[in-house]
Amino acid sequence: MRIALTKGRLEKDTVALFEKIGYDCTNLKEKGRKLILEIPGANMEVVLAKAADVITYVEHGVCDLGVVGKDTIMENGTSFYEMMDLGFGRCKFALATKRGTDFYAGYNTKCIATKYPKVARTYFESKNMDVDVVKIEGSVELAPLLGLADGIVDIVETGTTLKENGLEVTEFISDISARVIVNIASLKLRKGEIEGLLDKIAEAKEEKA
Repeated sequence: MRIALTKGRLEKDTVALFEKIGYDCTNLKEKGRKLILEIPGANMEVVLAKAADVITYVEHGVCDLGVVGKDTIMENGTSFYEMMDLGFGRCKFALATKRGTDFYAGYNTKCIATKYPKVARTYFESKNMDVDVVKIEGSVELAPLLGLADGIVDIVETGTTLKENGLEVTEFISDISARVIVNIASLKLRKGEIEGLLDKIAEAKEEKA
């Protein structure tokens, strides 16, 4: 069974969860530059990847399961099962604007800068609003400051970066956390193994709580 983990914080939190289950995670902690790692005695391989690639690998069936943030699922995901909320990696999607401005004032079409164009469009469609969406790869906070956009849709944890750049949250859009996703075919072919792992994860989460 092969599981793809999002590199970075979600990877560390998932490894901690696996250790709680009782898996030997030595290879994962001493990985060096390796990207495919075995968990001894568990019939499991772990693949380390960027968030969007975790979804790609699971959708195409080269990985049976994946651990990825809900933000990536909302932006990129379609063809898989979302099985479980792991409860870590918590943050929120939010609409933020320059402090003291009324985003909804006036009749002009608003411009939104974001790394998540699908999330932004879906949100404003739900409000029956037409917006122009500009995709930004780097610091989206710059866009309103430079006059490129009326607001941004981005992930917010503490809100410190927004405050330091003269922005504030106008509305929260959605809660985000790490999720377990499963390949559609794998859930049929390896049902017992996958459900067994999900049961172990659920038990470990209960103990943590």
